[in-house]
Amino acid sequence: METLPKTDLAGLKERIQSGKYVLFFTAGWCPDCAFIKPAMPEIEADFTDYTFITVDRDENIDLAAELGIMGIPSFVVYQDGQEIGRFVNKDRKTKEQVERFLTSL
Repeated sequence: METLPKTDLAGLKERIQSGKYVLFFTAGWCPDCAFIKPAMPEIEADFTDYTFITVDRDENIDLAAELGIMGIPSFVVYQDGQEIGRFVNKDRKTKEQVERFLTSL
């Protein structure tokens, strides 16, 4: 999984302007992020039509605020630069919940 360097909304939009992307907002101190992190390689393998990008919420705090990411772990999905779905809240997420969300798009 690729890691997004520190960027702003314009930089993100440029990066994701073509293709399908899942942004995984996380932070090193977040226990619920640590809970889902081991399942991410399996989720990524099950959804190969998406490019998965880890976004460190603390490093990209302004970007997270611009996107309305108030709780982590959170997932925001883009297709050709347009947001097509988000699974954003502060609750712990299971592999099954994330996969159900991605399947629903």
